[in-house]
Amino acid sequence: MIDAVPPGGARPARWQPATVTKIVRRTPRVISFFFRPQKPFPWRPGQHADVRLTASDGYTAQRSYSIANIPENGEEIELAIERLDDGEVSSFFHDVAAAGDEIEVKAPLGGHFVWEVPDGGPLLLVGGGSGVVPLMSMLRHRAAQGSSVPAALLYSSRNWDEVIFRDELLGLDARGDGFALTFAITREPAKRAQDLSRRIDPAAVQTVLAGLPGPPSLAFVCGNNAFVSTAADALVAAGIPPERIRTERYGQ
Repeated sequence: MIDAVPPGGARPARWQPATVTKIVRRTPRVISFFFRPQKPFPWRPGQHADVRLTASDGYTAQRSYSIANIPENGEEIELAIERLDDGEVSSFFHDVAAAGDEIEVKAPLGGHFVWEVPDGGPLLLVGGGSGVVPLMSMLRHRAAQGSSVPAALLYSSRNWDEVIFRDELLGLDARGDGFALTFAITREPAKRAQDLSRRIDPAAVQTVLAGLPGPPSLAFVCGNNAFVSTAADALVAAGIPPERIRTERYGQ
């Protein structure tokens, strides 16, 4: 298994101002913020951005957030920010930030946890909570390119109302273009017959793999530290070679 690392030799991203252009609530705890950078840049599905807040006394705080949208949709970047109970940056965005605000951003960052259509498939995506964000970028890219690369998303969420991008994911699932969606709902019964009412385990992974035309050539796992460790172990137990698994973790 390979944790995401910045690409060697890549041109370093630099801090620059970006204007908040739009704010969209996704779930009770997650809000998408759209930023227009002063100097637009290309990025690849799965990359992330750093944001930096600076107080009047010079104190700074910065966090990394995956980019949810795709270059095919324009130059703005979408960061889906989850409110954390002790998160000073997420609390600022949820309670203070407004359209028109200028925030420092540095992007694009990360070069290993990325997927584009030419990389092929079958493709297995496994996300927990807000770990779905970079995977959503990959799926949006796949759809925008009109690709039929076989792909499956296994997405774990505590309940139905906390599924980020839920309606959009259901719409992608309904396209019939080789993408299959499975939710693993952990704190209430699943609402769809094809979904699971438990945490992700090897059996859940095997169920999803059975819907692909062959073993995945790449598998991407994203979520908090505990989720990624558990999910990646489940993928290996289900028979996926570790060298095909790429992981990205966020602290908690």
